[in-house]
Amino acid sequence: MSALPAPAVPIARASGVSKTFRDEDGRERVILKGVEFEIRPNEVVAVLGPSGCGKSTLLRILIGLIPPSSGTVEQHGRPLTGIHPGAAVVFQNFALFPWLTVEENVRLGLNGRSVADDRARERVREVLAAVGLSGAARAYPKELSGGMKQRVGIARAVAGRPELLCMDEPFSALDVLTAELLRSEVYRLLNDPSTGLSSVLLITHLIEEAIYLGDRIVVLGANPGTVRREIVNALPHPRAVREPAFLKMVEQVHDVVMGVHLPEEEPAPARVSVSGRRLAPPVLPLPNVRVGETGGLLDILLHNGGEMDLFALDRITEYDFGRTIAVVKAAELLDFVETPKQRVLLTEKGREYVKAPPSERRYLLKRRLLSLGTFCAVVKFLAEMPDTPRSGEAVRDMLATHLPADDIPALFETVVNWGRYAELFEYDGNADEIGLWSGRDGENDEPPPESE
Repeated sequence: MSALPAPAVPIARASGVSKTFRDEDGRERVILKGVEFEIRPNEVVAVLGPSGCGKSTLLRILIGLIPPSSGTVEQHGRPLTGIHPGAAVVFQNFALFPWLTVEENVRLGLNGRSVADDRARERVREVLAAVGLSGAARAYPKELSGGMKQRVGIARAVAGRPELLCMDEPFSALDVLTAELLRSEVYRLLNDPSTGLSSVLLITHLIEEAIYLGDRIVVLGANPGTVRREIVNALPHPRAVREPAFLKMVEQVHDVVMGVHLPEEEPAPARVSVSGRRLAPPVLPLPNVRVGETGGLLDILLHNGGEMDLFALDRITEYDFGRTIAVVKAAELLDFVETPKQRVLLTEKGREYVKAPPSERRYLLKRRLLSLGTFCAVVKFLAEMPDTPRSGEAVRDMLATHLPADDIPALFETVVNWGRYAELFEYDGNADEIGLWSGRDGENDEPPPESE
């Protein structure tokens, strides 16, 4: 019996990687925790996850742009020191130098490599031809469309013949048709031997994009960012986005993503003490979403029959997918929507809220907030000194004792935004003081729906 071939050594690997940042107040915020992740030769790995889950941070750690707080990073089985020598990056915002021509921007991809001038010029011509920009070598970025600018970014990235191409939401700033075309171009480049490419790391929030390009799809959770699920995509290339097998795969990945980010929850039993008295509901994290965003979501649902597929809803909101999930989660937390499978359904409470005038909306929202443990805890804390505002710092410290791993500044911002609109709290931003509502706070008008 012949021995099985040894598994390929990963091009890049993260083992037990965590990353912590400090916010403006000096508090630690855990972005990634205990991440195990690797990119092997000859594959496309797509990373899916909501905004703030650490997708881009993981990319930067993996190729050495920033160090991990703990854990190890390797390239080809050796500890990574400095920048990964075989990696190149394509950014979401093009990152072109406006004072350089297309040709000069692309030539920057050869910096640090010992390439003769004649060969450098030839290589620039090759990659510009490969991305369809042969006639634009002497143009400046301001003369290019968004799609052309990203083609320049891709050409610059592959000019140095990297083995690993890292793409950080590269098509999110483009229109749908241009993005679709460029995805096909990336697939073609990956299969072109002249590029030297072995593997691609794609950061995305679009399930269809991950399935179109990815051989493995890694789903990240948030707060902190961790690898929740890995899905092997065995669909043969070239992949047609309207084929039944592709659409079935979209449904499968969608169910996984929704299971991670919008899990089905059984109704919690009423918490009763030994004496039979009800206890306060638990203090839980809140999505960092504004009241106007939730109202805008409910308006969209109301005008679409009260029920929508999550992805159809996401296309209307024009948020990135992670933001749409956060707004849906906020509405679900308030009992304004339900989320069975991939559907978002307007509840009777949600319908009552969205149809109510602003003054009644405040009352309806107040009722919902007082059913949430986080707001009950803040009200109880402020009621200890009902006639004296408390410092925002004191309230943030109180919240941190309940939720030490949460993003407390973002949680406090949500508490203030929702609580002011519902006339629970008033807040002086200049003094950073918060108190129970007294009727003196006149700056709590609802912001316009940000989804429009």
